[in-house]
Amino acid sequence: MKKISILLITLALSIVSCKNEKKETKTEAETTEKYVVKPEGTTVKWTAYKTTDKLPVGGKFKLLDFENKSGATPQEALNNLSFSIPVSSVFTNDATNTRDGKIINSFFGAMLDTEFLKGTIKYVNNAYVASITMNGETNNLPLNIKITDERRVTLTGTMNLKDWNALDALASLNKVCFDLHKGADGVSKTWEDVAIEVETYLREN
Repeated sequence: MKKISILLITLALSIVSCKNEKKETKTEAETTEKYVVKPEGTTVKWTAYKTTDKLPVGGKFKLLDFENKSGATPQEALNNLSFSIPVSSVFTNDATNTRDGKIINSFFGAMLDTEFLKGTIKYVNNAYVASITMNGETNNLPLNIKITDERRVTLTGTMNLKDWNALDALASLNKVCFDLHKGADGVSKTWEDVAIEVETYLREN
C-alpha cells in the first residue's frame, strides 16, 4: 500500500510539473511575439498651407529607407528606428506637373544637405518623438500615436520650419509660387507649420 501511495504521489507531481512547463512555454511564446516595421509598409505624408485662409496642400514622399526593425511590443519595434528620405521622392499628385519640382528645387534646394531628410523615432518617457535632421539642423518633433488592430500605427505631429532654420527656404518657395499662393485678399502667403503623418503596419515577420 505504501508503495502504491508513493507511486501515486510521484505521478501527481509529474502531471503538475508537466502542466507548469507547458504554461511557462506558452508564456515565453507570448512574450517573444514579434512586431516588425518595414519600409514598404510605411508611408510619410505631409500637409502644408497657403494663402491667409490657410488652404491645405497635401503630399507625400514616395521613398523611405530604413532596415526592417522588430520588437516584442510596438514600442520596442518603433524605438530607435532610424530612417532616410530622399527629397527627390516628393509627390503631390499635381495636375500641372510643376509643383513637385518647385518644392524640390526652390524649397529643399535652398537648404543645406539637400539630398536627404534623416531622423530617428524614439520612445522616451511613454512618449514618441522624431529626431529629424533637415537643413543642417537637428530637432525633436513630438509625435502623437494611434494604434488600431494592435498592429496598424499612425504617428502625427506638426513641424514648425523655423525650428530647422528653414524660413529662408520657405520664402524661396513662396517666391516661385507667389501668384498661386495668393488668397482672395491678394496676399501671397506660405505658412511655416507643416503637419506630418506617418502610417505603418507592424507585421509578424
